[in-house]
Amino acid sequence: MDERLDGERGSGLAGLGRTLRHLREKAGKSLGQLAQETAYDKSYLSRLEAGKRLSKMAVMEDLDRYYGSGDLLVQLWKTARHDAFKDRYKEFMRLEATARVMHVFTPGVPGLLQTEEFAREVLSGSRATAGNTEEVDEQVAARMGRQLLLRRDPASNVRFIIDEYAFRRPASVARTWNDQLLRIEDVAMWPNVVLQVLPFATGVHHLMDGSLTLLWQRDGSAVVYKEGHGGGELITDEDGVLRHRLSYDRVRDLALPPSDSLMFIRGVLEEHRS
Repeated sequence: MDERLDGERGSGLAGLGRTLRHLREKAGKSLGQLAQETAYDKSYLSRLEAGKRLSKMAVMEDLDRYYGSGDLLVQLWKTARHDAFKDRYKEFMRLEATARVMHVFTPGVPGLLQTEEFAREVLSGSRATAGNTEEVDEQVAARMGRQLLLRRDPASNVRFIIDEYAFRRPASVARTWNDQLLRIEDVAMWPNVVLQVLPFATGVHHLMDGSLTLLWQRDGSAVVYKEGHGGGELITDEDGVLRHRLSYDRVRDLALPPSDSLMFIRGVLEEHRS
């Protein structure tokens, strides 16, 4: 059996798990022997082979060296990581659609506040290849659809903390950036929205590694969604939610008050126009 073809049958964690099991059996090793020779826990290796756990990439690098399989497991891990991210993001969007309270921190302009043209520029940046117009159109339409969350009845209570970085990285087209700033200014004055700017002057802070969203449902239950360069993570355990809520609160205390944030946004708008 060809290992790469076996790993690509299906996708994601299942394919990676099948390949791990095949390589172990081809090497004539039991799970116990593999655990002893690699120093990884037997139950952990079993969950990897069953497709129930996504490891760190370093584990796949170790196992590639152990089996002499080149970078096969690392490449399959990259596919599995993206699939896991998509699954977590789908669950996050489901919870976002029913949340009554949302607290958001982003280093860039939040998707919920982006204009269509700004969103198109952002989403096409990493997909700047011929023939991808339809894919970008679908992404933009989905992002615009999410924004209805801010206008539903009853309205969700939403707090945005936006890093100053977002206001110092304009769109490539002047009109697009002007419209985007006006959009943020407008939403900042909605009764169900609180918007704060986190200035550079605050220095380092607890959320520098990506964006963070906290969601509270009608029944009081809460979840956290973190997103960074390494993918997304949905956190549901109470200790994890509490830890990230405290981090968010610390950043909120460093941010400009809503009235000063609105003045800041208007100042950026005037700078842009002049």
